[in-house]
Amino acid sequence: MIYKRGRGTMAVSAVLGVCLMTGCTEETWGMASAAASRPQSLEDMAVSVEPPIIPASAEPSAEGSSVPAESVMSEEELPDTVTITISAAGDVTLGTHQEQDYGYSFRQAYDQAENESYFFANVYDIFSADDMTLVNLEGPLTLAEEAREGQVYSIKGDPEYVNILTAGSVEAVSMGNNHMMDYLQQGRDDTVQAVENAGIVYACEKITGIYEVKGIRIGMISVNEVSQGYLVEKTIQNAITELQGQDADLILVSCHWGVEREYSPEDYQKILGEKCIDWGADLVIGHHPHVLQGIDEYKGKYIIYSLGNFCFGANRNPADKDSMIFQQTFTFVDGEKQEDQEIRIIPCSVSSVPDRNNFQPTPAAGEEKTRIINRINEFSQEFGVRFDGDGCLQRGL
Repeated sequence: MIYKRGRGTMAVSAVLGVCLMTGCTEETWGMASAAASRPQSLEDMAVSVEPPIIPASAEPSAEGSSVPAESVMSEEELPDTVTITISAAGDVTLGTHQEQDYGYSFRQAYDQAENESYFFANVYDIFSADDMTLVNLEGPLTLAEEAREGQVYSIKGDPEYVNILTAGSVEAVSMGNNHMMDYLQQGRDDTVQAVENAGIVYACEKITGIYEVKGIRIGMISVNEVSQGYLVEKTIQNAITELQGQDADLILVSCHWGVEREYSPEDYQKILGEKCIDWGADLVIGHHPHVLQGIDEYKGKYIIYSLGNFCFGANRNPADKDSMIFQQTFTFVDGEKQEDQEIRIIPCSVSSVPDRNNFQPTPAAGEEKTRIINRINEFSQEFGVRFDGDGCLQRGL
């Protein structure tokens, strides 16, 4: 599945340049994100390019110019710089499981909400300012009644719940997880139809997705290691080869892996994450444990072991409500990806209230923000990765 979004402008590179020179702050990052998502007029684009500096010592040429013709770079010769900001969030279950009562459930929240924008209202400004938002859609969107035999928690939501994603500016979903077949093939097929009708790009097992924005093709892979173990390795390798053959500029691999409620990754998570990068992935995104795990760096690329829950309808009051949004900005110059590491984490709670889950993920502030960043730093310490008080990656540790 391929989806395209319009081309941006070069103005954002000036703001990102400030981030590189002065360090990332919420203000400069916000300026860059806003610039990336805002179309510009031709006049605006013109002033975003610095005019050539004319040396005072330059002698006028015979034609009256004070700069030799060969030293003036034409507009066509300027390097084409494009920045792409991707936001990744964790497990999203738009619905309930069969054991849940209606009271205080996701379904009740949906029925009582004025519109679908309620659920992602507190993160909409973040998601709408980036170039692509990716979440793990865990559980089918279907009206099917026949559940998988032996499944303890069979999760589903109505197909119309897909509008929650579009209202929240979510452009892409990973669907390779241990709940996508809770309502058998019918449930999976209904989910595919719902996300395709909504214009959302998806990846699931052997099906890859491509989202195109600003002329950059972002390839997506999604596998369920929880159920398939090391068999996913062949799937990932084949999918990376397929996406490379389709001229993908970036390749993201979403891995459903690990042990539920464990804050440290298993050894195989580390092995598989590194293999993904060796095979050609630019970013590895993990989920399934339902709690946060650390972030690793390998060969200049990053492995997020677990993003935790996000908008999670399957639990009305999880004991650990900590979550986060991972953001990375990739820079391309004349179509070539640069080896920069513009990374930020945004600590969140799965709920806007502390005593229960109201299914409204909310960025943390103040002491809560500091506490969650400190937790992520603790989990990431063994990998040599650390974030500052604003959530920006600290280099040179």
